[in-house]
Amino acid sequence: MASILIVDDERSMREFLEIFLRRRSYEVRVAENAVKALEGLNGTEVEPDVIVADLRMPEMDGIAFLKEAKTRIPDTEVIIITAFATTDTAIEAMRLGAYDYVTKPFKGDELVIVIEKALEKRTLRRENLALRRELTKKFSFGNLVGKSAPMQEVFDLIRKAAPTKTSILIEGESGTGKELAARAVHFNSPRAGGPFVVINCGAIPENLIESELFGYMKGAFTGAFANKVGLVETANNGSLFLDEIGELPLPVQVKLLRLLQEKTFKRVGGVDDITVDARIIAATNRDLKAEVAAGRFREDLFYRLNVIMVRLPPLRERLDDLPLLVDSILKRVVVDCGKTIGDVAADAMEILAGYAFPGNVRELENILERGVTLESGPHLTVKSLPQSVVDEVARGRAKGAEPRAVEITTDGVDLEGLLGTYERELLVAALKTAGGVRKEAARLLGITFRSMRYRLAKHGLAVEDDV
Repeated sequence: MASILIVDDERSMREFLEIFLRRRSYEVRVAENAVKALEGLNGTEVEPDVIVADLRMPEMDGIAFLKEAKTRIPDTEVIIITAFATTDTAIEAMRLGAYDYVTKPFKGDELVIVIEKALEKRTLRRENLALRRELTKKFSFGNLVGKSAPMQEVFDLIRKAAPTKTSILIEGESGTGKELAARAVHFNSPRAGGPFVVINCGAIPENLIESELFGYMKGAFTGAFANKVGLVETANNGSLFLDEIGELPLPVQVKLLRLLQEKTFKRVGGVDDITVDARIIAATNRDLKAEVAAGRFREDLFYRLNVIMVRLPPLRERLDDLPLLVDSILKRVVVDCGKTIGDVAADAMEILAGYAFPGNVRELENILERGVTLESGPHLTVKSLPQSVVDEVARGRAKGAEPRAVEITTDGVDLEGLLGTYERELLVAALKTAGGVRKEAARLLGITFRSMRYRLAKHGLAVEDDV
C-alpha cells in the first residue's frame, strides 16, 4: 500500500484529501503545516512514497518545505498544490525536485492520476537503483569498476595473480586507476592483513629516494642523527607499491633488483643485510621497453618486475563503463559534498559520452565533483559541467559534420597522399566514436576487422596486440 503525506494548513482540504485518498486504498498521514511535517520525518514514521504539499503555508511555505524534504528524503516524490500558480513558482518547484504541481481548484481524480504517475516514477527509480547496485557489485573488483571486456580481463588477471607472491607490473596512462589495481591485488592476497605501503618514485627528489626506500644508519650523511627505517622494511609481510617506477634512478634500480632477487638489502650507510618479505607491485605510465632500449631502465629489473603484466585501458577505450563509473563516483561525491543529487541528466551524460577524457577516470572524478559542488537541483545538468568539456565535444561534432574541401591547382595534387591522410583521419574518428573498440570502428567504416587491423598498422595506429 502506497503511503501519502498531506501537508496543508487548510483543515477542510486536509480532511477532504485524507478521506478521498483512503477510499482509494492509500495509506494517508496529514500534517497541518510544513514544520510539523518535518518533525514527523525526523521521527520514527515510515518514509512516505509521495508528499502532497500546499504552496502557501504559514511559518514555512511549500518551496522551502520542498527544499528541506528533498534533502532529508530525496527518493520521495513531492507534488505541490496551489491556488496561486505562476510560471516562476512552477519552474522553481520543478527545479528543486518537485514531481509536478496541481492548480486549485482541482478534481480528486486529477490529483490521483498525478500521484499514480509519481508512484510509477518512484518505483522505476528504485528498480533502476537496485539494478545499478547489482551491476556495480557484479562488475567491480575492489574499487575498480567496469563491465567492458578489457576491464573484465583485468579483473580475471588480478584474481589469478593476487594469491601468489609474484611481482606485478601495472601499466596505464595517468588517471586510469593503477593504485586501485595495486590495492585490489594486495587486499585479495594472503597479505591483506599486512601493510600496504605506497611510494611515488617521481614525487621524491633523486637524492632522497634511496634513503626513503631503504632507510639509513646514523651518521650516513649530514643530518642523519639517528637510524631510520625505510619504506621497504615498513612493508614487511605486506605489499610495497612503487608508483611511477620508470622515474627510479639507475643506482637505486640496482638495490631494488637485489631486493627482488635475494629479499635482502642494506640501509644507506649500513653494512648488515636486512631480510624482508614484501611483495613488490610496480606501476608506470611509461613504455618501460622503450626506457630499457634508451638505457634509462635496467633490462634485468624490467624482467624481474614484469612477471605478471596488468594493463589498465584508458577510459576512451572502455566507454561502455561510463554509466557504471558515473554512478559509482556520484554516490561517493554526493556524500562528500553533502548533496542529494540522484543522477546525471540525459543531455549531460551525452556530453560525457562524447568526451575523450585525456585525464581518464581521475578527470571524470574531478568533473563530477565540480558538477555536484555547483549543482543546485536534484540532477547534475550540462550547466554544471566544465565549459571546456562542453566546447570540446561541440567542436568534435561540428568537425565531423564539415565537408572536406580540396582544391586542385595547375601543379596537380598528391592523390595517394591525400587519400592516405583522409583514410587515417577516418580511422581515428571511427575509433573515437567507437570508444577505442576496433571491431565497432570497423563496423562503422563498413570494413572487415582484418582490413581494420591492416589499415591501423599501415598508418602507425596499431597497438601491440594488433600486429
